[in-house]
Amino acid sequence: MNIYVALLRGINVGGKNIIKMADLKRVLEAMGFCEVKTYIQSGNVLFKSNEEEEVLRKRIEEEIKAAFGVSTVVILRTAEELERIIHNCPFSKEAVLEAEASSKGESLYVSLLTNSPSPEKIQVLDAYSDENNEYRAQGRDIFLLFHNSIRNSKLANNLQRVDVPGTVRNWKTINKLATLSKDMKV
Repeated sequence: MNIYVALLRGINVGGKNIIKMADLKRVLEAMGFCEVKTYIQSGNVLFKSNEEEEVLRKRIEEEIKAAFGVSTVVILRTAEELERIIHNCPFSKEAVLEAEASSKGESLYVSLLTNSPSPEKIQVLDAYSDENNEYRAQGRDIFLLFHNSIRNSKLANNLQRVDVPGTVRNWKTINKLATLSKDMKV
């Protein structure tokens, strides 16, 4: 059985698309998933399933729409994929520490996409990248390093230009989700 992490886009942000995590957990359990767990209020759910990713993703999106009246994009990663994301971070520890020293909050993020964007679409981000807003694309993940803040970053505000649905999580959340997914292997 695969351990999946579902990352919901735009849930409980700015008073919009409000879904209580306890309710979301109940809906996913009713769908037949095993060991369903949620993490913080931004729409992170861990569970076990034998279903294939694309079928699973669409099923979850449809059920969330039916149960809560919220249209959201669901991004799925397996426990192994989360471990690879952490292991393959393209930014050095020194670069991250330097960014954190000047940032007003988190500095390292990952934009997790439903599928890999074309190289041409990724290059569109070059126009928004500079010494304070860096990115590195790896398959269907885009690593982001901000030396100031993600809040007013033109790079962050233009991620949708890759024309692939996705959602962004900070590095601490990615690591916590990987830890929780490892605990589910036991």
